[in-house]
Amino acid sequence: MRFSLHEYSPAVRIWMLLCIYTAQLCASIWFAYELRFDFAVDSAYQQERLFVLLWLVPVELMLLAFFHQLNPLLGYFSTPDLARIFHSLFISSVVAVAVWALAGTGFAPPRGVIVTNFVFSLVGLTGARLLLRATREMSRQPGAKDQRRARRVGIIGAGDAGAVLAHELSLKPGFGLDPVAFFDDDKRKWHSRVHSVPVLGPPELLLEPEARHGIQEVIIAMPSAPAHRIGELVRILREVRLPCKTVPSLDQLALGQVKVSQLRSIEVVDLLGREKVELETESIRQILADRTILVTGAGGSIGSELCRQISTYKPKLLLLLDRSEPHLFQIEQELIGLGYGARITPVVADILDRERLEQIFSHYRPEVLFHAAAHKHVPMMESQPGEAIKNNTLGTAQLAELAAEFSVDRFVLISTDKAINPTSVMGATKRLAEMYVQSLSSLHAHRTKFIAVRFGNVLGSSGSVIPVFQKQISEGGPVKVTHPEMTRYFMTIPEASMLVLQSAMQGVGGEIFVLDMGKPVRILDLARQMIELSGLKPDEDIRIEITGVRPGEKLFEEITHRGENFVPTPHVKIFRFIAQPAQIANLRAILDQLRQEVHQRGPGELKCILKEAIPDYTPFLSEPVPASTITDLLQFPKRSL
Repeated sequence: MRFSLHEYSPAVRIWMLLCIYTAQLCASIWFAYELRFDFAVDSAYQQERLFVLLWLVPVELMLLAFFHQLNPLLGYFSTPDLARIFHSLFISSVVAVAVWALAGTGFAPPRGVIVTNFVFSLVGLTGARLLLRATREMSRQPGAKDQRRARRVGIIGAGDAGAVLAHELSLKPGFGLDPVAFFDDDKRKWHSRVHSVPVLGPPELLLEPEARHGIQEVIIAMPSAPAHRIGELVRILREVRLPCKTVPSLDQLALGQVKVSQLRSIEVVDLLGREKVELETESIRQILADRTILVTGAGGSIGSELCRQISTYKPKLLLLLDRSEPHLFQIEQELIGLGYGARITPVVADILDRERLEQIFSHYRPEVLFHAAAHKHVPMMESQPGEAIKNNTLGTAQLAELAAEFSVDRFVLISTDKAINPTSVMGATKRLAEMYVQSLSSLHAHRTKFIAVRFGNVLGSSGSVIPVFQKQISEGGPVKVTHPEMTRYFMTIPEASMLVLQSAMQGVGGEIFVLDMGKPVRILDLARQMIELSGLKPDEDIRIEITGVRPGEKLFEEITHRGENFVPTPHVKIFRFIAQPAQIANLRAILDQLRQEVHQRGPGELKCILKEAIPDYTPFLSEPVPASTITDLLQFPKRSL
């Protein structure tokens, strides 16, 4: 039967610790006197020693209690606890020196005793706490039977993350993982030990059967490693047919969202090489803390992540607006689970419903608005451009006008790189929304700061290529790629949302911010990587099929429009573009025409109206629109942008 500290109540454990501390402190003072006087303490100093015990030990205990060292969790002891014990004993020693200086001998111990007592007490208390910690850990160690059942695990990365992981796995047999070896690229760590686990050498050793030591699974514990190195490790592990997992990302660990022991499978994002985003958190806090924030499209991929991140800045109220009740419910419950329930209010509404929006603005008076609601599926919007026009353009214009009317401080439009020299209805409607927001900014420069933020594809968002490929792989293929040379920019949802917040802080009104998307990724290469991550071989286990470019798609995305001036920003991952805004009267005339004819005209005719408003737009027309029809469309109204 093992002894367990947790068998006792908290009060009993505190009394146990108090008794241990008292005995240790008394012994330290006693032996400090003995050492000071060569184990021949005369009667006068013996009386002084007893008097010192009566007042100095209580002072030390009170200081230990003040520094939270009378804790019922006896078996937990770490470096911060050691620092607190040091501070409490150091202050008590300073008190003893002060008493000695003011009252002299008879009341306080000699200086040599004070110094010796400090050392003895620090060593003794630390040793006692370490012994209690060892007792707790021994009581939680798995028995031989559990050890036999545990899978033998190799850990790649003998740094801080790997060390913490090995320690947690050894303490928690419930994981069923027994760390038996470390592998690391750093030669200085080879042939050493981390928590009694040997560091055998580089990860390439796993290619040698005799060096695997019966390892059944590998964990990559290198959260800061470059993507190309993670890719190399994945290929090694796939070659030797060892299943692998990885620890959470550096951002998640730094924010305290997860623990290092919360393992996950290797994902394609680990291989794309996105660098960690650095934020000016205090500047962002100034525009979000204690303010009413409205996020439209709050149930979507970007909107929901914005809500998660905004919540951490403690807004006075966060309004979650979405017309999809199920999606809104999911993000509401998640934020409640994270402890933000008192700061959030879900709002079911459609951005096309002006009366509902007026009621929301009038009642809640939002101060910052992030507009993420949109139709974004490119091929789907090509066949029904009216819906994209209503949601992406007319809805945005209506929301922006209300923001100016109700003096919202900042209006941030989430746009897309597909708005640059657009070839799709989705991109064109977003571009027209950008133009309208820019024009409103020049009209209401001192009332509302209108800002747009462009970025490309986000990994894992609904309808994006990643979940589509995952589904196709799970079904046995084929994985369908539209063109072998098609490329796209990718970034993670948290990264995009963080940079949106950074852009919102930097904006002064009228700008379009473009996020640094890194290097473009070839979709064919992405498909191959995802197949390999599934433990399969491209073109052998899973076939890749080239289907042809779909309506509205480009082979590659662009960064900037012609006529937009680049202005650097303090943040290396954000670029600012400024262009001459279009005349608001002309834009309103176009929107009026679209509003009246959105359900009266066919897809090709609506695209022609968009083309008139956006000269850079190259529409895909499944059937030619007669010249007479185009002339008729452009007669209403006469305009020039």
